[in-house]
Amino acid sequence: MDAVLQNLPLYASGLWTTLRLLVAALVLGLAAAIPLAVLRSLPSPWCSAPVQAFTYVIRGTPMLVQLFLLYYGLAQFETVRESVLWPWLSSAWFCAIAAFAINTCAYTTEMLHGAIRALPAGEIEAGLAFGMSRGVLLRRVVLPSALRRSLPAYGNEVVMMLHGTSLASVVTLLDLTGAAREVNSRHYLPFPAFLTAALIYLLLTMVLVAAFRAAERRWLLPTQPGR
Repeated sequence: MDAVLQNLPLYASGLWTTLRLLVAALVLGLAAAIPLAVLRSLPSPWCSAPVQAFTYVIRGTPMLVQLFLLYYGLAQFETVRESVLWPWLSSAWFCAIAAFAINTCAYTTEMLHGAIRALPAGEIEAGLAFGMSRGVLLRRVVLPSALRRSLPAYGNEVVMMLHGTSLASVVTLLDLTGAAREVNSRHYLPFPAFLTAALIYLLLTMVLVAAFRAAERRWLLPTQPGR
């Protein structure tokens, strides 16, 4: 316990890194997932097929492999090392955020696509009856409704992404898991070192779950029948 107390600043630094990775990945992933979900829902295979292929490949491969391919794999190509992108691709921060954002983007795209496909026909017909164009209908009816209905599934995705950020330590970033590994390497106390990290992850998960439940009560339950 003394070793853990002595290294609380290290855990705090790792927690700050974890939170920054999580927020950056979620913001970028959601921003990309919304237009991709719209394309995925279009009847034209020229629009939907590439998005479907992207989500299939990303969801079908482990995030750790994706992170290794970005951070270690691309470095073997001389053209990449000599390109203008190398300062970013050689950065552990950039590769970690990119890998996490791409991964959550694929899962979120499929969630939103499912919510769009499940949208009641009556909502679409009501929007058309009011004379809305397809763009206005998408912006005011389809996307808001799909985002609300995706809240429970997206809450699970956020929690999974929080846990997924623990992979950042394998590319030299000192996140929460990396802090626990550092404490263990200094004091040879794996149980208290990793138990402390697990408790912090558990606390963060509880906060996220509570936040999404509050959001569901605010935006999702009023849309259900009988309410």
